[in-house]
Amino acid sequence: MIEIKVNEIGESVTEGTIAKWLVREGDRVHQGDLLLELETDKVNLEISAEQSGVIAEIRKREGDTVQVGEVIGLIREGADAAPAEGQSASSAAAGAAPAPEAVRSSGEGVPAAGAQAAAGAGNTSGGVAASAASAASGIAAGETAAYAATPAARKLARERGLDWKQVPASDPNGRVFPGDVRSYQPGASSQPATPAASAGSGAPPGQPSAPAAAPRTGTAEEDGPAKPVEWIRMSRRRQTIANRLVEAQRTAAMLTTFNEVDMTAIMDIRKRRKESFKEKHDVGLGFMSFFTKAVVGALKKFPLLNAEIIGDQILVKKYYDIGIAVAAKEGLVVPVVRDADRLSFAEIERQIAELANKARSNTLSLSELQGGTFTITNGGVFGSLLSTPILNAPQVGILGMHKIQLRPVAIDKDRMENRPMMYIALSYDHRIVDGAEAVQFLVAVKEMLEDPETLLLEG
Repeated sequence: MIEIKVNEIGESVTEGTIAKWLVREGDRVHQGDLLLELETDKVNLEISAEQSGVIAEIRKREGDTVQVGEVIGLIREGADAAPAEGQSASSAAAGAAPAPEAVRSSGEGVPAAGAQAAAGAGNTSGGVAASAASAASGIAAGETAAYAATPAARKLARERGLDWKQVPASDPNGRVFPGDVRSYQPGASSQPATPAASAGSGAPPGQPSAPAAAPRTGTAEEDGPAKPVEWIRMSRRRQTIANRLVEAQRTAAMLTTFNEVDMTAIMDIRKRRKESFKEKHDVGLGFMSFFTKAVVGALKKFPLLNAEIIGDQILVKKYYDIGIAVAAKEGLVVPVVRDADRLSFAEIERQIAELANKARSNTLSLSELQGGTFTITNGGVFGSLLSTPILNAPQVGILGMHKIQLRPVAIDKDRMENRPMMYIALSYDHRIVDGAEAVQFLVAVKEMLEDPETLLLEG
């Protein structure tokens, strides 16, 4: 047997969650074929077959947390796709149920119908014996198997906020399948739930299962009709984002200062140079290169914003790896533009475009997400006029860009003009950055953006 293992993912990543199996037990695979998608705190990875053969066993299911180096399945070498002798029902081809005689012999004290239901759930890692034991604990002797359901049906019922015990079964043996759950119309006549139904209502782990929560499937009750709800499992990335943001607010003395930038000069340069820049460098001239250069110039003037706190010491970094926040489908990621001070405008624009495309296609590597010294985030692309960005720990500074909006600006005592203005925000860690330094940093960014020629000197 060839072991399917979780290989080393990267520094600081020790575990992941199986997002999706691309194969089933009994499937034939060739070397290099994709087997599953693994979700980690930072990126999603794909695990491929190291040898050709047949998927003999899947030990970990979708949603399970696995450790680096853990064996999550087995591949049997050779052309025979049939299950090996003595292999349990959990290792049979997905959906295959053993003969009733075999089930009855393995499930002592379980009625035949209930045992067959256990076999339907035998796709778990525990095999037939564990499934039969589980069925025995949930279905008392002499009780019918009308309330037995496959794991997939239970999962679907949880996601839809239903009590699977109220779903009528189309199977003669009383098993509830996913199709039954999908076709179930709340409010239609169904078998009454047992008093223990609330215990099997399937509320997600950690959620309170109030007695009225599970049975409410759309039927009218004393307090009115039930409200539609949906349970959505948080991805590992979303959990990590949540934990890191809360941790940043808990550990840092975070403060935000604001200013505004007249974008007239930059927009004039882009208008005049847009086509020639595109022809020469094969990349568009956007705003991010200007802001990246301005941030680098300001960091050189105020180095404590390019630092981090380690214990009772301050680590000041003499390099400028600028993180660019990108909103991807799976959650916010911050790929890093390395050595931004050494890059031209075109190189910065090209790297940002490449990293953003990788983020949206979920192909970023861990190395492209690690080690940033300062972050820029642009809520303006979504229409945000003003915000207070949260620090990307362990960094001590983050610059927020916002929507460009025409506003009346006083040119002198006698003149007013409509100018393209942008609010900018700097969130910083007050433990090592004083307010005066933060304000001056933001003013320096503003001045360089309003006089873009200085970017060639300062950035």
